[in-house]
Amino acid sequence: MGSRLKFINLIINKIISNPRSDRMFPIVSVTWNPVSGCPHNCKYCWARRLAETKLRHTPRYRRGFIPRMNFKALRRRFKRDEIVFVSDMGDLFADGIPEEWIFRVLRYIERRPEAYFLFLTKNPSRYHEFLEHFPENAILGATIETNKDGLYAKHRISRAPLPSKRYMAMKELEWDLKFVSIEPILEFDLDEMVKWVEDIDPVLVFVGYDNWNNKLPEPRYYDTLKLIDRLEYITIVIRKSIRRAWWEVA
Repeated sequence: MGSRLKFINLIINKIISNPRSDRMFPIVSVTWNPVSGCPHNCKYCWARRLAETKLRHTPRYRRGFIPRMNFKALRRRFKRDEIVFVSDMGDLFADGIPEEWIFRVLRYIERRPEAYFLFLTKNPSRYHEFLEHFPENAILGATIETNKDGLYAKHRISRAPLPSKRYMAMKELEWDLKFVSIEPILEFDLDEMVKWVEDIDPVLVFVGYDNWNNKLPEPRYYDTLKLIDRLEYITIVIRKSIRRAWWEVA
């Protein structure tokens, strides 16, 4: 529990010192992309959109948003107590990412114990394959936008595993430093969503609406506030873009 308490104190200090950060995640110091690209084809993916528009002529994205290893990134250095978001332009644990790429990244962060490395995936079942190789400074997260598999499939939100599969993988994951990203938030069942988070037992949860006008099946603003209120009894909740659903009357 020592590492958990130390990380929680670090989070709290970062929130207090930088309450209005415009980063994807406010506690993140820097982003780092040793692997970029993703096969999930999420309906709301800003990274794919960026890679296929503004960055389409760069060497990294010349062939589109396909996964690739970026070896130069393994030369980067980080400062003490920095929180490093790993692969914000991809999903390191998506199916099809070679094991050797993942091992290269894990070996690298093992040699950088002074910083924390934040992983986020929509395929957390793959965490189990590497569990004994994760260094203590790894924070393992999963995006879980809703508890409604039917809604997710109906709207073709993503090719990633359904939310219930992600929930089960995170619930069964025996790791002290876990987090959940409920972003972009989709319609949910309040009691069930709270239970999922409680079962996962994360050190923190991010909650936020879609920022890219994708007309997703969003919950009412009031329902989201109720969810946040319930979750704050369980863990630290960091509010991202909290607003009325796009379909709500102002």
